[in-house]
Amino acid sequence: MLTLRHDLRLPLRRDEKARADFVSGLRRHVFETVAGEMRRDYREAVAPRLAPDAAPEDIHAAMRGREAFQFYSALRVGSQEMVYQAIRPAIERAGAALQRKADELARGGAGGDAGGDAPKAAPLGSLTLDPDLEVPRSVSAIDIHLSPGSYVEEYAEEDLAVGAVYDNRLAVSTFGVFGPNLDDIGQSIARFVGARHPRFAPRRILDLGCTVGHNTGAWKDVFPEAEVHGIDVAAPCLRYAAARARSQGRAVHFRQMDAEALRFPDASFDVVFSSMFLHEVPRKGIPKVLREAYRVLRPGGLMLHMELPPADQLSAYDSFYLDWDGHYNNEPFYRAFRAMDLRRIVTTAGFAPDDYLQHVVPSWSALGADAWRAAVDAPEAPVASEKTGRLATGIRWFCFGAWKR
Repeated sequence: MLTLRHDLRLPLRRDEKARADFVSGLRRHVFETVAGEMRRDYREAVAPRLAPDAAPEDIHAAMRGREAFQFYSALRVGSQEMVYQAIRPAIERAGAALQRKADELARGGAGGDAGGDAPKAAPLGSLTLDPDLEVPRSVSAIDIHLSPGSYVEEYAEEDLAVGAVYDNRLAVSTFGVFGPNLDDIGQSIARFVGARHPRFAPRRILDLGCTVGHNTGAWKDVFPEAEVHGIDVAAPCLRYAAARARSQGRAVHFRQMDAEALRFPDASFDVVFSSMFLHEVPRKGIPKVLREAYRVLRPGGLMLHMELPPADQLSAYDSFYLDWDGHYNNEPFYRAFRAMDLRRIVTTAGFAPDDYLQHVVPSWSALGADAWRAAVDAPEAPVASEKTGRLATGIRWFCFGAWKR
C-alpha cells in the first residue's frame, strides 16, 4: 500500500498493512494482467464473430457469457469491496485521533509530513461549510464506487471519516499509479499548463468537485502565488481536505458548494479545473457546470477538465472496457457523459468553437522531471492509446476544455 505523505495517514498495524498490500497487488493484477487476458479473449474468440462496425453495447452483450469477462468482473467487484474491508477497521480505530489532529491543524497547529513541535501559527487556507446546502441525490443516494456512505455520510459531529475512507481507498485501489500524494492528475496537468504556456500566471484557481483536495493542492505547488480554491458538496470530505492540505503546508480555501450554481462573482478566476468529476454529474447538470465555469472565468482564463476519453474517440472495445464502471461500479452517469460531444457542450456553454482544446498528458510521477518534459515536448500520444485513461502503469491523462476570450 502507498504510504500517504501527510499527518492524517493511518497508523496501520502489521496485519492491516499486509491486508492492504495484498488488495493493492490484487488490483494491479486485475487491471494489468487479467484485463489483458480479457482483451486477448475478445480479439481471438469474439471479434471474428462480430460485425466490423459492432458497437460497445454489442461487445458487452457478446462478452458477458465469456469466462474471461466473468472472471475479470468478479475480481473487479470483489477487490473493490476488499479495499473498504481493508481500511475501514483502521479508520474506525483511529477516528478520534484523526479528528483531534484535524482540530489542531484548524487552530494553527504544526503541519508537514512528520508533524512536530513547531510553534502555533495561523491556520493555512480556510474551510467554509454550508449547512443549508441541499446535497444532490446523485451523490447522497448512491454509494459511488461501492463506497458505503458515498462521500457524504456523517457518523458524528464534525465528522471526516468518509474523507479518510476516500483518501485511503484511493491509495490502496490505484496501486501507486496516482503518485505518492495521490495528486498525479493535478501535478501532471498543472505542470503541463505551465510548460505549454510559460507566460500564463493565474492569480485565482478553482477546482470543482475536489473531494479530499488531493489534486487541488498540486495547483498551489505549480503556481505558488495563486489563490487556490476547491469546492465540493460533501462536508466530511471537505473537513478532511482542509486538514490534509494544512498538514502539507498548502494554503487552499475549501467551500461547500454545488458546481451547478457557483457562489462566486463573474470573471473571478483564471483557471477552472476538475478531475474525474463530470462523469459523476447527471447528464442534464453538465451543461450547467460548464456554463458556470464560463461565467466565473476571466477573459484569457482557462477551463480544463481531466476525464475519461470520450466514446467517439476510442475503439469500440476500449469504450466497452471503460464502460464497465457504468454497469457494475455504481457509476450511473458514466456512460452518458462519455457519449457526449465534448466540443459541442463546451461551445454551448459560451466558449468560441476555435478555442476548444483537448490534450493527452503524460503522468508526472511515472516519468520524472526530465523524461516528463521530453514527453510534453514530443507529439502527443493519441487519445485511443491503450494507456489513455486506463488504470495502468504509464497512464496518460485525457483532458478537455477551452480558453475564454
